[in-house]
Amino acid sequence: MTAGTSSFSEFLTQVAPELLPGRRPLPPGDFAQVSAHATTIVALKTADGVVMAGDRRATMGNYISSRDIEKVFPADGYSLIGIAGTAGLGIELVKLYQLELEHYEKIEGEPLTLSGKANRLATMLRGNLGIALQGLAVVPLFAGFDEDAPELSQAGKIYSFDVVGGIYEERDFDSIGSGSIFAKSALKKRFQRGVSTEDAVKLAVESLYDAADDDSATGGPDPTRDLYPVVMTATADGSRRVDEATVAEVAREVIGSRTENPYG
Repeated sequence: MTAGTSSFSEFLTQVAPELLPGRRPLPPGDFAQVSAHATTIVALKTADGVVMAGDRRATMGNYISSRDIEKVFPADGYSLIGIAGTAGLGIELVKLYQLELEHYEKIEGEPLTLSGKANRLATMLRGNLGIALQGLAVVPLFAGFDEDAPELSQAGKIYSFDVVGGIYEERDFDSIGSGSIFAKSALKKRFQRGVSTEDAVKLAVESLYDAADDDSATGGPDPTRDLYPVVMTATADGSRRVDEATVAEVAREVIGSRTENPYG
């Protein structure tokens, strides 16, 4: 029962490796078409930190397996994580990662730095390489508020990853998932450095709307079912979820403006 290491995933490797997602035995074959896939996540830096948002759709081939899945989560008090790829495995990875950060802080008596948190996530992804090559890939997007940054304007940071655990710090914004190319294109036209958190929330919702307009696997705002993107912020005040009523109001504004100008 003595951990002996500040990494919970390493501890689990020693005492119960079968509980790790990447150690799960699978028969030969490609399982990409038999599992639900989460799609588009966006993140952008703001004057106060970062904003991350994700649509609510999960797909299984051409079938919509879920309309209200949540793909954006607080990693800890000052960071956020969003997942694209195999939905069930991604959510399991997020829970394990949240525990990894909490375990480190309890053992060491202080939290990891933001870059350290990103590196821990990359290490966990490398452990999933085997099942990723069988079609059960998970690609996360990580962002947070760096408490050690010399200036507030430099505190917001975004890290992207690939399935083999490669880690890349992004300069201003990024997107992952099947609709990412359209979301990035939308952000490229509207993003400005030093944007306020309030305006960044609107930019994030707009970019997801544009992604849903061109990517069938990305779900747009759904006023009929009262379903809207999950939007979270990480600032000096911590990681917080933007109130659903606020997101709904922003989404209705976006829908209204696109109704007046469908191609704008």
